[in-house]
Amino acid sequence: MKNKLLKGTALAATLLAAAEAGGSAYLYRRTMKRGRAKTERTMKMAGTDWNQYMPLIQKRKDAMLKQPHEDVYKSSGDGLQLHATFFPQGNRDKVVICFHGYTSQGMSDYIGLSDYYLKRGYSMLLVDARAHGQSEGEYIGFGCLDRIDACAWMDWVIGTCGKDTRIVLHGTSMGAATVLMASGLNLPRQVKGIVSDCAFTSPKHVFTHVLRSMYHLPAFPMMQITDYMNRKKAGYGLDECNAAREVQKAKVPVLLIHGDADTFVPCSMCDEIERNCASETMKLIVKGAAHAESYYKDMEAYENALTEFLGGIIR
Repeated sequence: MKNKLLKGTALAATLLAAAEAGGSAYLYRRTMKRGRAKTERTMKMAGTDWNQYMPLIQKRKDAMLKQPHEDVYKSSGDGLQLHATFFPQGNRDKVVICFHGYTSQGMSDYIGLSDYYLKRGYSMLLVDARAHGQSEGEYIGFGCLDRIDACAWMDWVIGTCGKDTRIVLHGTSMGAATVLMASGLNLPRQVKGIVSDCAFTSPKHVFTHVLRSMYHLPAFPMMQITDYMNRKKAGYGLDECNAAREVQKAKVPVLLIHGDADTFVPCSMCDEIERNCASETMKLIVKGAAHAESYYKDMEAYENALTEFLGGIIR
Protein backbone atom coordinates (compact mmCIF):
# COMPACT_ATOMS: atom_id res chain seq x y z
CA MET A 1 0.00 0.00 0.00
CA LYS A 2 2.79 2.38 0.95
CA ASN A 3 4.70 1.60 -2.25
CA LYS A 4 1.58 2.25 -4.33
CA LEU A 5 1.08 5.59 -2.60
CA LEU A 6 4.69 6.58 -3.22
CA LYS A 7 4.46 5.55 -6.87
CA GLY A 8 1.22 7.51 -7.26
CA THR A 9 2.79 10.58 -5.68
CA ALA A 10 5.84 10.30 -7.91
CA LEU A 11 3.66 9.92 -11.00
CA ALA A 12 1.59 12.95 -10.03
CA ALA A 13 4.75 14.99 -9.45
CA THR A 14 6.14 13.88 -12.83
CA LEU A 15 2.91 14.81 -14.63
CA LEU A 16 2.80 18.16 -12.86
CA ALA A 17 6.40 18.90 -13.80
CA ALA A 18 5.70 17.92 -17.42
CA ALA A 19 2.64 20.18 -17.46
CA GLU A 20 4.63 23.11 -16.04
CA ALA A 21 7.41 22.57 -18.59
CA GLY A 22 4.90 22.32 -21.44
CA GLY A 23 3.04 25.40 -20.28
CA SER A 24 6.28 27.35 -19.98
CA ALA A 25 7.38 26.32 -23.46
CA TYR A 26 4.01 27.38 -24.85
CA LEU A 27 4.19 30.71 -23.03
CA TYR A 28 7.73 31.24 -24.28
CA ARG A 29 6.86 30.66 -27.93
CA ARG A 30 3.83 32.97 -27.74
CA THR A 31 5.77 35.71 -26.01
CA MET A 32 9.38 35.70 -27.16
CA LYS A 33 9.46 34.42 -30.74
CA ARG A 34 8.89 36.48 -33.84
CA GLY A 35 5.75 35.40 -35.65
CA ARG A 36 4.23 33.85 -32.52
CA ALA A 37 3.88 37.12 -30.59
CA LYS A 38 0.79 38.70 -32.16
CA THR A 39 -0.12 42.39 -32.25
CA GLU A 40 -3.83 41.61 -31.91
CA ARG A 41 -3.25 39.58 -28.75
CA THR A 42 -1.10 42.32 -27.23
CA MET A 43 -3.76 44.95 -27.94
CA LYS A 44 -6.45 42.78 -26.38
CA MET A 45 -4.37 42.19 -23.26
CA ALA A 46 -3.49 45.89 -22.97
CA GLY A 47 -7.19 46.75 -23.00
CA THR A 48 -6.86 50.09 -24.80
CA ASP A 49 -9.74 51.00 -27.13
CA TRP A 50 -7.93 52.42 -30.15
CA ASN A 51 -11.00 52.60 -32.40
CA GLN A 52 -12.04 55.92 -30.87
CA TYR A 53 -8.76 57.51 -31.95
CA MET A 54 -8.52 56.07 -35.46
CA PRO A 55 -9.87 59.13 -37.35
CA LEU A 56 -7.21 61.35 -35.73
CA ILE A 57 -4.50 58.74 -36.21
CA GLN A 58 -5.36 58.34 -39.90
CA LYS A 59 -5.38 62.11 -40.43
CA ARG A 60 -1.96 62.47 -38.83
CA LYS A 61 -0.60 59.45 -40.69
CA ASP A 62 -1.57 61.01 -44.02
CA ALA A 63 0.17 64.28 -43.06
CA MET A 64 3.21 62.44 -41.74
CA LEU A 65 3.72 60.40 -44.90
CA LYS A 66 3.75 63.58 -46.98
CA GLN A 67 6.93 64.62 -45.19
CA PRO A 68 10.28 63.61 -46.77
CA HIS A 69 11.46 60.34 -45.27
CA GLU A 70 13.81 57.47 -46.02
CA ASP A 71 14.54 53.91 -44.95
CA VAL A 72 17.74 53.43 -42.97
CA TYR A 73 19.55 50.18 -42.23
CA LYS A 74 22.14 49.47 -39.58
CA SER A 75 23.92 46.28 -38.41
CA SER A 76 23.56 45.22 -34.78
CA GLY A 77 26.50 44.01 -32.74
CA ASP A 78 25.38 40.41 -33.23
CA GLY A 79 24.98 40.68 -37.00
CA LEU A 80 21.29 41.49 -37.49
CA GLN A 81 20.15 44.03 -40.07
CA LEU A 82 18.10 46.64 -38.23
CA HIS A 83 15.69 49.06 -39.88
CA ALA A 84 14.44 52.56 -39.10
CA THR A 85 12.58 55.32 -40.92
CA PHE A 86 14.14 58.80 -40.87
CA PHE A 87 12.17 62.03 -41.18
CA PRO A 88 14.73 64.85 -41.57
CA GLN A 89 13.78 68.39 -40.60
CA GLY A 90 15.65 71.67 -41.08
CA ASN A 91 19.36 71.50 -40.33
CA ARG A 92 18.91 68.29 -38.31
CA ASP A 93 20.26 69.86 -35.14
CA LYS A 94 17.46 68.32 -33.04
CA VAL A 95 16.63 64.63 -33.39
CA VAL A 96 14.24 62.44 -31.45
CA ILE A 97 14.91 58.70 -31.68
CA CYS A 98 11.65 56.82 -31.11
CA PHE A 99 11.32 53.26 -29.79
CA HIS A 100 8.00 51.45 -30.12
CA GLY A 101 6.18 48.93 -27.94
CA TYR A 102 5.97 45.15 -27.93
CA THR A 103 4.70 43.63 -31.24
CA SER A 104 4.42 47.08 -32.82
CA GLN A 105 6.82 48.88 -35.19
CA GLY A 106 8.41 52.28 -35.60
CA MET A 107 5.89 53.68 -38.05
CA SER A 108 2.93 52.80 -35.82
CA ASP A 109 3.48 54.15 -32.31
CA TYR A 110 4.57 57.70 -33.18
CA ILE A 111 1.97 58.74 -35.73
CA GLY A 112 0.23 60.98 -33.20
CA LEU A 113 3.41 62.48 -31.77
CA SER A 114 4.83 63.16 -35.24
CA ASP A 115 2.56 66.21 -35.32
CA TYR A 116 4.21 67.54 -32.15
CA TYR A 117 7.83 66.81 -33.02
CA LEU A 118 7.90 67.64 -36.74
CA LYS A 119 6.13 70.98 -36.26
CA ARG A 120 8.80 71.95 -33.74
CA GLY A 121 11.67 71.20 -36.08
CA TYR A 122 12.72 67.83 -34.66
CA SER A 123 13.98 65.25 -37.08
CA MET A 124 12.55 61.85 -36.18
CA LEU A 125 14.17 58.43 -36.39
CA LEU A 126 11.51 55.74 -35.96
CA VAL A 127 13.25 52.51 -35.06
CA ASP A 128 12.01 48.96 -35.69
CA ALA A 129 13.22 46.90 -32.72
CA ARG A 130 14.90 43.58 -33.44
CA ALA A 131 12.36 40.88 -34.38
CA HIS A 132 9.85 43.63 -35.25
CA GLY A 133 8.87 45.42 -38.45
CA GLN A 134 11.62 45.30 -41.08
CA SER A 135 14.40 44.54 -38.59
CA GLU A 136 15.84 41.04 -38.50
CA GLY A 137 15.84 38.76 -35.48
CA GLU A 138 14.03 35.69 -34.20
CA TYR A 139 13.85 36.52 -30.50
CA ILE A 140 12.38 39.69 -28.98
CA GLY A 141 14.86 41.74 -26.94
CA PHE A 142 12.40 43.32 -24.43
CA GLY A 143 14.75 46.25 -23.94
CA CYS A 144 17.54 44.07 -22.59
CA LEU A 145 19.08 43.59 -26.05
CA ASP A 146 17.42 46.61 -27.65
CA ARG A 147 19.30 49.08 -25.45
CA ILE A 148 22.54 48.01 -27.17
CA ASP A 149 20.87 48.40 -30.56
CA ALA A 150 19.74 51.86 -29.43
CA CYS A 151 23.37 52.89 -28.98
CA ALA A 152 24.04 51.93 -32.60
CA TRP A 153 21.18 54.22 -33.68
CA MET A 154 22.57 57.07 -31.59
CA ASP A 155 25.90 56.64 -33.39
CA TRP A 156 24.09 56.68 -36.75
CA VAL A 157 22.32 59.95 -35.89
CA ILE A 158 25.56 61.62 -34.81
CA GLY A 159 27.36 60.40 -37.92
CA THR A 160 24.53 61.57 -40.19
CA CYS A 161 23.42 64.80 -38.51
CA GLY A 162 26.74 65.98 -37.09
CA LYS A 163 28.47 66.15 -33.73
CA ASP A 164 26.52 69.25 -32.69
CA THR A 165 23.13 67.59 -33.01
CA ARG A 166 21.03 67.23 -29.86
CA ILE A 167 19.29 63.91 -29.26
CA VAL A 168 16.19 62.98 -27.28
CA LEU A 169 15.30 59.32 -26.68
CA HIS A 170 11.53 58.67 -26.58
CA GLY A 171 10.14 55.22 -25.84
CA THR A 172 6.70 53.69 -25.40
CA SER A 173 6.09 50.52 -23.33
CA MET A 174 8.88 48.11 -24.36
CA GLY A 175 10.52 51.06 -26.08
CA ALA A 176 10.31 53.03 -22.83
CA ALA A 177 11.98 50.17 -20.98
CA THR A 178 14.63 50.23 -23.72
CA VAL A 179 15.52 53.90 -23.26
CA LEU A 180 15.52 53.63 -19.46
CA MET A 181 17.72 50.54 -19.60
CA ALA A 182 20.03 52.52 -21.90
CA SER A 183 20.19 55.35 -19.34
CA GLY A 184 22.71 53.36 -17.32
CA LEU A 185 25.13 53.11 -20.24
CA ASN A 186 27.82 55.59 -21.22
CA LEU A 187 25.64 57.62 -23.57
CA PRO A 188 27.05 60.09 -26.11
CA ARG A 189 27.16 63.71 -24.93
CA GLN A 190 24.66 64.54 -27.68
CA VAL A 191 21.90 62.71 -25.75
CA LYS A 192 20.19 65.43 -23.71
CA GLY A 193 17.20 63.63 -22.20
CA ILE A 194 14.90 60.61 -22.11
CA VAL A 195 11.12 60.41 -22.38
CA SER A 196 9.57 57.21 -21.04
CA ASP A 197 5.89 56.44 -21.66
CA CYS A 198 4.49 53.47 -19.67
CA ALA A 199 7.76 51.58 -19.14
CA PHE A 200 8.01 48.26 -17.34
CA THR A 201 10.90 47.51 -15.00
CA SER A 202 11.93 44.16 -16.48
CA PRO A 203 10.45 41.38 -18.64
CA LYS A 204 10.30 39.11 -15.59
CA HIS A 205 8.27 41.60 -13.58
CA VAL A 206 5.77 42.41 -16.32
CA PHE A 207 5.34 38.70 -17.21
CA THR A 208 4.76 37.90 -13.55
CA HIS A 209 2.13 40.65 -13.35
CA VAL A 210 0.35 39.37 -16.48
CA LEU A 211 0.38 35.75 -15.29
CA ARG A 212 -1.17 36.68 -11.96
CA SER A 213 -3.60 39.41 -13.00
CA MET A 214 -4.82 38.13 -16.38
CA TYR A 215 -4.27 34.36 -16.32
CA HIS A 216 -4.56 33.84 -12.54
CA LEU A 217 -1.49 31.62 -12.56
CA PRO A 218 1.44 31.55 -10.13
CA ALA A 219 4.74 32.83 -11.47
CA PHE A 220 6.68 29.90 -9.97
CA PRO A 221 8.01 27.79 -11.60
CA MET A 222 6.98 29.10 -15.04
CA MET A 223 9.14 32.21 -14.77
CA GLN A 224 12.20 30.19 -13.77
CA ILE A 225 11.71 27.78 -16.68
CA THR A 226 11.06 30.62 -19.14
CA ASP A 227 14.11 32.50 -17.88
CA TYR A 228 16.28 29.40 -18.43
CA MET A 229 14.89 28.93 -21.95
CA ASN A 230 15.49 32.58 -22.84
CA ARG A 231 19.10 32.48 -21.63
CA LYS A 232 19.69 29.48 -23.87
CA LYS A 233 17.89 30.76 -26.95
CA ALA A 234 17.99 34.59 -26.86
CA GLY A 235 21.09 35.04 -24.70
CA TYR A 236 19.73 37.10 -21.82
CA GLY A 237 17.90 36.60 -18.52
CA LEU A 238 14.45 38.08 -17.95
CA ASP A 239 15.63 40.22 -15.03
CA GLU A 240 19.21 40.57 -16.21
CA CYS A 241 18.51 44.17 -17.14
CA ASN A 242 15.99 46.10 -15.06
CA ALA A 243 14.98 49.70 -15.80
CA ALA A 244 14.60 50.50 -12.08
CA ARG A 245 18.20 49.41 -11.49
CA GLU A 246 19.66 51.01 -14.61
CA VAL A 247 18.26 54.46 -13.83
CA GLN A 248 20.35 54.42 -10.65
CA LYS A 249 23.22 55.24 -13.04
CA ALA A 250 21.30 57.75 -15.20
CA LYS A 251 23.06 61.02 -15.97
CA VAL A 252 20.52 62.77 -18.24
CA PRO A 253 17.09 64.14 -17.23
CA VAL A 254 14.12 61.77 -17.54
CA LEU A 255 10.43 62.49 -18.16
CA LEU A 256 8.23 59.65 -16.89
CA ILE A 257 4.68 59.32 -18.25
CA HIS A 258 2.12 56.70 -17.27
CA GLY A 259 -1.64 56.19 -17.24
CA ASP A 260 -3.21 55.43 -13.88
CA ALA A 261 -5.68 53.02 -15.54
CA ASP A 262 -2.91 50.89 -17.07
CA THR A 263 -3.62 47.26 -16.18
CA PHE A 264 -0.97 45.81 -18.52
CA VAL A 265 2.03 47.63 -17.04
CA PRO A 266 0.96 48.89 -13.60
CA CYS A 267 1.62 52.51 -12.70
CA SER A 268 3.50 51.30 -9.63
CA MET A 269 6.41 50.43 -11.94
CA CYS A 270 6.64 54.11 -12.91
CA ASP A 271 6.77 55.04 -9.23
CA GLU A 272 9.54 52.50 -8.60
CA ILE A 273 11.57 53.85 -11.50
CA GLU A 274 11.16 57.42 -10.25
CA ARG A 275 12.32 56.47 -6.73
CA ASN A 276 15.45 54.87 -8.13
CA CYS A 277 16.41 57.43 -10.77
CA ALA A 278 19.72 59.17 -10.04
CA SER A 279 19.16 62.01 -12.50
CA GLU A 280 16.59 64.81 -12.51
CA THR A 281 13.07 63.50 -13.14
CA MET A 282 9.73 64.95 -14.15
CA LYS A 283 6.54 62.86 -13.97
CA LEU A 284 3.11 63.01 -15.61
CA ILE A 285 0.38 60.60 -14.52
CA VAL A 286 -2.62 60.76 -16.86
CA LYS A 287 -5.92 59.97 -15.15
CA GLY A 288 -8.05 57.35 -16.85
CA ALA A 289 -5.40 56.43 -19.43
CA ALA A 290 -4.93 52.75 -20.23
CA HIS A 291 -1.72 51.27 -21.59
CA ALA A 292 0.05 53.59 -24.07
CA GLU A 293 -3.08 55.76 -24.21
CA SER A 294 -1.78 58.79 -22.30
CA TYR A 295 -1.07 60.97 -25.35
CA TYR A 296 -4.54 60.51 -26.81
CA LYS A 297 -6.35 60.60 -23.47
CA ASP A 298 -4.97 64.01 -22.50
CA MET A 299 -3.05 65.46 -25.41
CA GLU A 300 -2.80 68.91 -23.86
CA ALA A 301 -1.22 67.65 -20.63
CA TYR A 302 1.13 65.35 -22.55
CA GLU A 303 2.33 68.06 -24.94
CA ASN A 304 2.66 70.61 -22.14
CA ALA A 305 4.83 68.17 -20.19
CA LEU A 306 6.97 67.56 -23.29
CA THR A 307 7.34 71.29 -23.93
CA GLU A 308 8.36 71.99 -20.35
CA PHE A 309 10.80 69.07 -20.28
CA LEU A 310 12.37 69.72 -23.67
CA GLY A 311 12.60 73.43 -22.98
CA GLY A 312 14.91 72.66 -20.09
CA ILE A 313 17.26 70.37 -22.00
CA ILE A 314 17.31 71.55 -25.64
CA ARG A 315 18.93 74.98 -25.67
